[in-house]
Amino acid sequence: MGVFLIWYSISKLSPADIQSIKTSFKTANYWWVVLSLFFGILSHLSRAYRWQFLLEPLGYKPKFANSVMAVLIAYLLNLFIPRSGEIARAATIKKYENIPFEKAIGTIVAERVADVIMLFSITGIAFFLQTELMGSYLFKENEGSSIYLKIAFFVLVPLTGIVTYYLLKKSTHPFIQKIFKFIKGLIDGIKSIITMKKKWPFIFHTVFIWLMYVLMFYTVTFALPETTNLPFAAIIVAFVVGGFSMALTNGGLGTYPVFVASALILYNIEDNPARAFGWIMWTAQTIMVIVFGGLSFLLIPIYNRLRHP
Repeated sequence: MGVFLIWYSISKLSPADIQSIKTSFKTANYWWVVLSLFFGILSHLSRAYRWQFLLEPLGYKPKFANSVMAVLIAYLLNLFIPRSGEIARAATIKKYENIPFEKAIGTIVAERVADVIMLFSITGIAFFLQTELMGSYLFKENEGSSIYLKIAFFVLVPLTGIVTYYLLKKSTHPFIQKIFKFIKGLIDGIKSIITMKKKWPFIFHTVFIWLMYVLMFYTVTFALPETTNLPFAAIIVAFVVGGFSMALTNGGLGTYPVFVASALILYNIEDNPARAFGWIMWTAQTIMVIVFGGLSFLLIPIYNRLRHP
């Protein structure tokens, strides 16, 4: 699907469009991209460190280096096989730290719950910041409409969620029950985080990880003159759109650049610089994952042989 989307998006470009995008790539300031990758590395280190807060109550204290390399290997495999990264991460830590596979998977699921909460929280911020833009489409001349959208979002969404939860709970349909179990799993994950011994360090690292993600995105805006003065709302909205697009194909292949560009165009960024930004951002992230994930795959057995000669 990702390859098809790349072909389709390129086939719609004129020779002048392609040349314009190439020019943006050539003239981009890649020092900002390097800084972005630094924030990305910090997020991976923090994710590996956060994992230890979930493993320690189970009686396990893996070496930080093994945790880091397991996380990086997971990201690498997710580029090629959807959701394989979580399995690989648990299998890697089992092999090198003798942590039972099912327990490792359980901690990874709890991590994912925290990440889903953060993504939804940032999505809520994006909606809050973008209500004026949405209001201009929905209400045209009606001034002050954005405040009604904000009220509707923060009142109706939680209410709808509660009603939906109880409706799903009463349904006996197998598919509905799967959805209910997923939601219940999220709730149980939240409860486990709240009751954990080191919940505040865990929460700190969760916020830190997502702050690094936003900074990764933000710093790349300075690489192109057309995106240098983007408002904060545009950055958050494009970040959220890009985040959701990553779930559609492996590593956002084909989807991430298109979705991010579409979001930036809403804020009067010209089509070709917006496309160039999306591709620069995606390419940088992907190269980082391939390089560090590949190195981790090669180095983790060597590191552990040196530990246990």
